[in-house]
Amino acid sequence: MPDSLSSPLSPELINILAVGCTPLGDQNAGQALARDLGLTWLGSVLPKKVREFELLLLFDEQGLALQVTGKGAPGPVRAEFVTGKMGYRREHGGGAGQLVAKAVGLQKTQAPLHVLDATAGLGQDAFVLAGLGCRVTLLERNPVIHALLADGLARAALNPDCAPIVARMELKPGSSIEWLQQAGPDVADVIYLDPMFPHRDKSALVKKEMQVFRRVVGDDDDSSELLAAALASARYRVVVKRPRKAPAVEGPEPATRIEGKSSRYDIYALKALPG
Repeated sequence: MPDSLSSPLSPELINILAVGCTPLGDQNAGQALARDLGLTWLGSVLPKKVREFELLLLFDEQGLALQVTGKGAPGPVRAEFVTGKMGYRREHGGGAGQLVAKAVGLQKTQAPLHVLDATAGLGQDAFVLAGLGCRVTLLERNPVIHALLADGLARAALNPDCAPIVARMELKPGSSIEWLQQAGPDVADVIYLDPMFPHRDKSALVKKEMQVFRRVVGDDDDSSELLAAALASARYRVVVKRPRKAPAVEGPEPATRIEGKSSRYDIYALKALPG
């Protein structure tokens, strides 16, 4: 049985999430993760046959994934940098012309920037920025997402094309707000935030992957506090990614915005980037 008193997860999540593996998955890693998170260890399982839990952290031949159980469930969610969308983006991504790179300011400076991604999630934007030469510190407070991201980075570090990028990325656990408050000013050149926007309308949840992600993470209701901590700690700017039509995070108005098709970047300029 899981130990809910020592678990870093909420009781609600402990009731719907377990850890298992496929026959080719790493049983030792699975047992260790279940112990660390205070979750039930199911051993070797078929996700479509699991009934007592709605979600699984599943070790398979590709590493660690978050998987919905039962018949007809959407496929696994994992941090993947070598293949798929991120692999394609690494090879054909558009360089410093990408919106996230423009927002961070890579077109305005030749200096190598230290970016702190304070809401790292599955690490996709951080990986793009590291691929463009930034040194990136990643903070992810949710222990489940942190485990997925750590697994993805470890696998990417074994790939010859990804290893130099991952070498510029450092993942840390814990609360970004507490970390920033303790770190003080000028902890990074740019602080990047992508807080979970609180969708109240379920029809807005288009992607199945995002629905699964939201079950685990919930909404970031302390975004304004995180923005305030970031503004006190960044050297040059804070960048906040938002859905294109969403309101800005509560706090000071951004100096400028960069808009894409579905999202935008609110830029809080503190001082000019180095030339």
